[in-house]
Amino acid sequence: MAKNKNLIYIAASLVVFIVLAFLYSTPVFTGKQLFQHDIVQYRGGAKELLDYRANTGDETYWSDSMFGGMPTYQMGSQFKGDIIKKIDSNLNFFPRPVNYLFLLFAGFFLLGMVAVRNWKYALLGATFFGLSTYFYIIIAAGHNGKVNTIEYFAPLLAGILLVYIRKSYIWGFIVTTLFMGLQIAANHPQMTYYLFIALGFLFLSELIRAIQKKTPMKHFLISSGIIAAACVIGVGMNSQRIMANAEYVKETVRGKQILDNDTHTSGKSGMDKESMLMWSYGRLETLNLFIPRLMGGGSQEPEAKDIMNKVQELVQENVTSQAEMDRVSKGFGSVTYWGDQPGTSGPAYQGAIICFLALLGFFFAWKKYRYWILGASILTILLAWGSNFMPLSDFFIDFVPIYNKFRAPSSILVIVELLFPLIAIIGLYRFFTDEKLTEEYKKKILLYVSGGTLGFLLILLVFGKSLLGFYTENEKLYFPPFLLDFMVDERFKLFRIDAIKAFIYVAIAAGALFMVLKKKLNQNIALIIIGVVSLFDLWTVNKRYLNDENYVDKVFAENPFQTETSDLLAEKVQANPSLGSILANVQVNKTLETIAEKDKTHYRIFNNLLGTFSETNTSYFKSSIGGYHAVKLRRYDDVINEYFQVMDSVKLPNVLNLLNAKYWVAGDPEQPQAMPNPKANGNSWFVSDLKFVNSPNQEIKSIGVIDSKKTAVIASADKEYFNNKTVQPDPTAFINLTKYQPNELEFKSESKTPQLAVFSEIYYPHGWKMFVDEKEVPYIKADYLLRAVHVPAGKHNIRMIFEPEVIETGKWISLLSFGLFVILSGFGIYWMNKNKKKEILVEKV
Repeated sequence: MAKNKNLIYIAASLVVFIVLAFLYSTPVFTGKQLFQHDIVQYRGGAKELLDYRANTGDETYWSDSMFGGMPTYQMGSQFKGDIIKKIDSNLNFFPRPVNYLFLLFAGFFLLGMVAVRNWKYALLGATFFGLSTYFYIIIAAGHNGKVNTIEYFAPLLAGILLVYIRKSYIWGFIVTTLFMGLQIAANHPQMTYYLFIALGFLFLSELIRAIQKKTPMKHFLISSGIIAAACVIGVGMNSQRIMANAEYVKETVRGKQILDNDTHTSGKSGMDKESMLMWSYGRLETLNLFIPRLMGGGSQEPEAKDIMNKVQELVQENVTSQAEMDRVSKGFGSVTYWGDQPGTSGPAYQGAIICFLALLGFFFAWKKYRYWILGASILTILLAWGSNFMPLSDFFIDFVPIYNKFRAPSSILVIVELLFPLIAIIGLYRFFTDEKLTEEYKKKILLYVSGGTLGFLLILLVFGKSLLGFYTENEKLYFPPFLLDFMVDERFKLFRIDAIKAFIYVAIAAGALFMVLKKKLNQNIALIIIGVVSLFDLWTVNKRYLNDENYVDKVFAENPFQTETSDLLAEKVQANPSLGSILANVQVNKTLETIAEKDKTHYRIFNNLLGTFSETNTSYFKSSIGGYHAVKLRRYDDVINEYFQVMDSVKLPNVLNLLNAKYWVAGDPEQPQAMPNPKANGNSWFVSDLKFVNSPNQEIKSIGVIDSKKTAVIASADKEYFNNKTVQPDPTAFINLTKYQPNELEFKSESKTPQLAVFSEIYYPHGWKMFVDEKEVPYIKADYLLRAVHVPAGKHNIRMIFEPEVIETGKWISLLSFGLFVILSGFGIYWMNKNKKKEILVEKV
């Protein structure tokens, strides 16, 4: 009976999560969809991939849509036999973002049930975790892969705790394996990496407990073996994805550096430190976990527009010269945010009550949870500081494997957002239920923590303006006193509102706990009070960053690259500012569409209107020189830094010709101009002059000055390729593209002498195969980032296809791993049930 009752409560909790998720996302009831910046960029960059899939029913693992061409592994490619990804898709069956919110709630509920085995505390913890503000910020931005990965943090940890803490080996293995597989399938390695940093503390904690004989060493070894096997199988289910990305990442900005210059060191792996640490959380900014607008919140808070209007009035009234105006302009950044990051969409707010309860949890929770959660929380906070705590950052960058592959260390705070709710509910559960904690100890700790927290808030409220400042060094340098004082006052107002709220929320929670101790309040009522107040707090803060304005009509969400202006569009934009970018880019999109419709051959467009390397409007209509993606091929990124950042009017056109930029788009977004580039090299060409150079630096420098239609720059390491091969001039020779698919190109050539054919296709050493008259031949890199092949005299058919072997190899490993998981799980459940039946028979006898 009790078991059935518990199941009813669990089912009811899941219903609560569904209701909360839909209530937060009410526009989905009217068919509206989220308008997410990164998903808009994805739709543009992945257009060629999606069209190929729709037209052929097959998959291409290479696309020419962005950056001259790149693998699609990080662009939404699908893998045959990818069962674990299908499970992920089925779990995310609710409309976005309801699916994310429900799984965040439900996943932590499972963790809570494992940690305290009480549905009330699991339900409370699920709302603590599922309403963490950072998740709503990344959903609004379109970081779907990130939030999809975070969904599986809690259930994966639940599986591991089932093994280590609950000694439920079979169910622990099943849960750990399944959610490890789903974690990897969500495809955000950075988030998974950060989670495993925290799990390392759990492993050390269990090892120390075993050494201290608080738990049997045999259990620790068996548990560690089971978890290791579960993780290996979970990873194995994703072999295609992992193997393909492992191969790819070596050739990207996350892999080894090629050049030697001020920011790069040849052979060194990972990103340069400046790029890695650009988004580092300020030390003081960490208090945003407790007070959301301690540093002004996001760069664009809801109040920012009114503040900016007042700033403009003040400037007009007080600034009397252009020189003074120029000085003021230098000081401007964000109206609201004044922290250490270049900008931010919002704070990593955890909730005032959750932070308060977490502090209590570090005193009340069982030691088996307390110390590893404390250690993991402290380390991740210190790592989030990035450039603001260089000794630790330098150590991790230089000595901890893979850490230097990731940027934006501030995002590691997702670990705190997992662990604080966990330690909060564990501490709360033990506070209410564990008789080993004396009343005196509870009152003492509660008094000290609540008094200290409320006292700290009072100090900030009274002395905060002088203690915190509320301005940046840049503003202090350039702003006149009247403007600086105004900005400080406005930011202090934002802070004061949130600090007062935090004081009230903490006081209510502390008061409820004191009332329970004095037996003047029922435990369940106290939990309801804490839950309702924290829900109200987080809900209202989250609505600043993800609200009804983030939703648009389905037609605009699915077709964000509009090419016609209409009264309807203008009306929709006026009603929802999120659509402003659609209206602003209509004329540019129309120009791109016109180019693509009039010239259906294969070429690229250089769009210098929308930010070449931060837009995918161009890619939506035709192959682009630019694009928007965090994991570009290293060689292409080097060319961007060498030529496009400088915009040399002589050298840059040479590089654009190499990349077959047949059209340039310039002018004004309202009146864009499409300019043909008659000097573009075309899809391929023959060269008769070879320039051998001794270093990558010489290669990249040379491509800006040579006549690339006659001369190819070849690395000295490829000299052997020309053994027994000659290249001779022939003014009548030609080579033409006859077939184009993103993963297969065919050319016809004719020459009287041997030639070197250079293709305006990006060199990638894995997966591409070259055939001359259907005979596979080796090819080389030319001009730093292009492909080239030796072609004998005569008429020839040249074909190149992209068939990465890792895809087929990975598919079979994935299928075998999933099969092994099913077999082991089935055997484990059978064995467990068989033993249960034996126990029942023994009891009857």
